[in-house]
Amino acid sequence: MRYKSLSSRFLFIVTLLWCATALQAQDNGAATADIEAGKTLFKNNCATCHNKNMKDNLTGPALGGTQERWAAYPKEDLYAWIRNSQAQIAAGHPRATELWNKWKPTLMTNFNLSDQEIDNILAYIQCTYDGSCAPAAAVPAAAGGEAVKKDYTLQYVLLALILGVLAIIMARILSSLNFMLQVKEGNTPEKPKTLTQILTSKGVVAFVIFALVVLGGYTTVNNAISLGRQQGYEPQQPIKFSHATHAGLHKIDCQYCHDSARRSKHSSIPAANTCMNCHRAIKVGSTYGTAELTKIFASVGYDPGTDKYIPNYEDLSKEEIEQIYKKWISDIYITDKGTLDPMGERTINEQWDGIVEALTDKKTRDFKIQGPIEWVRIHNLPDHAYFNHAQHVSVGKLACQTCHGPVEAMEVVKQYSPLSMGWCINCHRQTAVKFTENPYYQSYAKFHKEIAKGERDKVTVEEIGGLECQKCHY
Repeated sequence: MRYKSLSSRFLFIVTLLWCATALQAQDNGAATADIEAGKTLFKNNCATCHNKNMKDNLTGPALGGTQERWAAYPKEDLYAWIRNSQAQIAAGHPRATELWNKWKPTLMTNFNLSDQEIDNILAYIQCTYDGSCAPAAAVPAAAGGEAVKKDYTLQYVLLALILGVLAIIMARILSSLNFMLQVKEGNTPEKPKTLTQILTSKGVVAFVIFALVVLGGYTTVNNAISLGRQQGYEPQQPIKFSHATHAGLHKIDCQYCHDSARRSKHSSIPAANTCMNCHRAIKVGSTYGTAELTKIFASVGYDPGTDKYIPNYEDLSKEEIEQIYKKWISDIYITDKGTLDPMGERTINEQWDGIVEALTDKKTRDFKIQGPIEWVRIHNLPDHAYFNHAQHVSVGKLACQTCHGPVEAMEVVKQYSPLSMGWCINCHRQTAVKFTENPYYQSYAKFHKEIAKGERDKVTVEEIGGLECQKCHY
């Protein structure tokens, strides 16, 4: 056996082993259910309809023991049920049909969840049901209650260092063995190669360059894919508007405020006059009192004290506006407390400062109170991607929660879905088009005939051209 250049080959093998070990560690981490992540997913997706004790029915059935009740079927069937229950019912799945017959006409929301996310939810359901969940205090959490994702970077770095040291040691050993073999065969090299000579040999240098190119390419592609994505983005808005209160507690339909979603490409931010439809009557908030609602009043020039819009509001100075709304805040405080004490004075000043902060633009040095509220945009697709809300809401009949998540449970709205190309494509592959009594799809005569003959039970978005490049990238 020849030992020539074995050191460089060994370095190559060790590096491949390190990559395989790292990937295996990552796979093992992904294969293990994360109960805390499952808890967060349950709260965001399931808790609206299912009892959190997992034992009692609510709008939907108790979820405790779900996996046992689906044990007679492949686990993929349970995944498919959670993602698109109506598709399973339409396909005649025995368990899906049984649940539908018991709970109809209540529809289960479709969820675009990965297998791992579903496993996390199921693990949380099971441990809550049998009481084996670890105490919440033992699990670190990030701001906003999100579970902290495990970071394996340190482990990978340590593993790389250990394997690097082993590679250097083995390269040195192989160099010595190669020297001994040459001596044994009658060759008389001057002396064994030094460590510096080994590490600067052509084979090692070539491999290091190759490894750097691969690593650089992977990093570049990975960062390019992530560029502009902001899943989980949860900015503070100029007004503390609670979707949990409006859409959740009071059941205000999403399209009452975002009315353009059903008839336009964009789902516009509601104008303040939409807020005023309710808040001419409801002038003091249930959570923040006058602090947040007065910002709306100051934006549009409505005087809640007189129940009238202020004449020539655009021409008023900041000091005149301050006097009007400080009086309003003071009147409510006195009504509530009976007197205007030092705490009340501080409250009035703090709330006025909040109005100025929310309604003026310090970047452009526009300190004018009057004018529209500058909400912070959360969902923003790149310019080269076309998306039409009306197509999905009015034609596709999709619920807002399909893309935006359980907004009715959010105090501060965040971007729930990744809004990536792959995420959209998977949705188009899985989602069945609602052909029944939908005149938009009458032109697809072939599919209607096949459905009538029983040759097919559904038509997906993909089958009507939903994956054609020009549909989204025109």
